[in-house]
Amino acid sequence: MIFAALVAGFSLGFSLILAIGSQNAFVLRQGLRRSHVLLVCLTCALSDALLIAAGVSGFGYLSDKVPWLGDAMRWGGALFLFIYGLLSFRSALSANDALDPEGSTTQSWKAAFFTCLGLTWLNPHVYLDTVVLLGSVAAQYDGSRFWFGMGAMVSSFVFFFSLGFGARYLAPFFARPRAWQMLDILVGLVMWAIAIKLIV
Repeated sequence: MIFAALVAGFSLGFSLILAIGSQNAFVLRQGLRRSHVLLVCLTCALSDALLIAAGVSGFGYLSDKVPWLGDAMRWGGALFLFIYGLLSFRSALSANDALDPEGSTTQSWKAAFFTCLGLTWLNPHVYLDTVVLLGSVAAQYDGSRFWFGMGAMVSSFVFFFSLGFGARYLAPFFARPRAWQMLDILVGLVMWAIAIKLIV
């Protein structure tokens, strides 16, 4: 029963974060630039673990207790994603440099850390996936809820560290400025699409 709960948690958790989103796009970009990759991957994985723990422990009823919380998260998240998307489009228009093979960067670790926190904690979809959905499925595993949650947490660590540190293998493709422009445009479109979805 424990093994089945672990596998189910891992499978569901992995499938929920597999699709490209604002958080994944940011991790991919940091991985390609080799900029604070460990910090970014660890921040994403630990944030997911905290949210999964909250969902599995039955903390999902908070939104019922605080009626305005959902709207505040929705509008705040949409605004954050819109601004980040705008910055990505601006970067695409002004970018004329290729990937630095040495991995040098002018971005501070604080900027990477707080951007990562914003993309994670200001995105209502993260709460729906981790707290609500995983929490409700975990309830079906009665005595094995802990192991279901552990499986989901492990999937987050596996995914984010694979994405962040595996991105370096795409570096030859991003040695061309045009590839970076395409990535920036894609990131901007993803951010705006999620923001519009939150509003509509």
